[in-house]
Amino acid sequence: MVKGSSKILIFILAVGVFGILNTEMGVVGIIPQVSERFGVSVPDAGLLVSGFALIVAVAGPTMPLLFSRMNRKHVMLLSLGVFSVCNVAAIFAPSFEMLLVCRVLPAAFHPLYVSMALAIGGQTGATDAERAKNSSHVFVGVSAGMVLGVPIASYLASTVLLQAALAFFAVVTVAVLVATIFLVPSMPVEGRLTYGSQLRILKKPVVWASLLATAFINGAMFGFYSFMSDFFGVVSDMDAAWVSASLLLYGGANIVGNVISGHALGARPVATLVAMPLALIVLYAALFATGTISLAAAALAFALGVIGGIANNANQFMVSRAAPEAPDFSNGLYLTAANLGTTLGTSLCGAFIAAAGTRFAVLGAIAFLVIGVLCVLWRLRCAGGMPEILERQPSGSSAGSETA
Repeated sequence: MVKGSSKILIFILAVGVFGILNTEMGVVGIIPQVSERFGVSVPDAGLLVSGFALIVAVAGPTMPLLFSRMNRKHVMLLSLGVFSVCNVAAIFAPSFEMLLVCRVLPAAFHPLYVSMALAIGGQTGATDAERAKNSSHVFVGVSAGMVLGVPIASYLASTVLLQAALAFFAVVTVAVLVATIFLVPSMPVEGRLTYGSQLRILKKPVVWASLLATAFINGAMFGFYSFMSDFFGVVSDMDAAWVSASLLLYGGANIVGNVISGHALGARPVATLVAMPLALIVLYAALFATGTISLAAAALAFALGVIGGIANNANQFMVSRAAPEAPDFSNGLYLTAANLGTTLGTSLCGAFIAAAGTRFAVLGAIAFLVIGVLCVLWRLRCAGGMPEILERQPSGSSAGSETA
């Protein structure tokens, strides 16, 4: 259990993961401006997303292991320090290549901070209910960083300057760094797990099925999301203000889905895991058919946000329930799978754009989701052969009869 003021700690962790995920995904909202400012194509500008995600995918399983015995406050300061320096440098990047360097260097520290924050959230509190609540609060920061930073950055880049959006990323990480220095207590690691005991979870088929399902579903969602602002502008013929508003609508809906997911996964986990990717397929197909109508595209953005928020939590649910004995490492693997999926999904959607136009990026997302559904079914079959124990529910709540 983590000592100190839990409310302050959880708040700083939530804002910290918001800052880091905001740095990763916020650039999605400024892809068109980056393309114009540095004279590169939209798919090439997408390297700012896919390149970052690829580094996270590589670092996800290694960085949490390497730093698992280090004082957690020191880990927080190291990660936030690297992000802050690189975010400030990105504001003054003279070329696309330099901007890309400023993006990929801190990416290695992304899984280190986020996996640690998720683990601390699940360990902070005197009761199961309090720990569950703290964990959900940290995950709200993750979800907010994934989606709310995009419309904010898009608005700043389109109405002020591209550099204003880049400065927004820097302000958040610098502020959290300062707060961590003065408000977070020393947190030496207790009850250290050996590297071997953590690596043993890789022998479990249910872990691999969960990771593959996460990669394809996340790749579908964020592969298309990388080009969503371009889709709204080119296909739906929205102006800059409408694009920002639609992205904000998507982000707010994603947070709503994040809240709903706790109830859905607690009551009917199996139905939720299967229904979410199927619902996304239907919504993406509807967007492909009616995306040229601005109001229809905005309405579908809201629906995609809600379902995407639930699906995002469901992905983390699958991985964490598959390997509860190694929380830091499993969270690192989750981030690896999610970001590898983002890298591949962004590349696939970018290839559809290059071959047929922006509208057809949706088809890349649908293709990934079809594979994701098959992986979820495989995952559930593995769990049936090796039943998993659901986490104990907080007092007064009830778990569903399904087993995930």
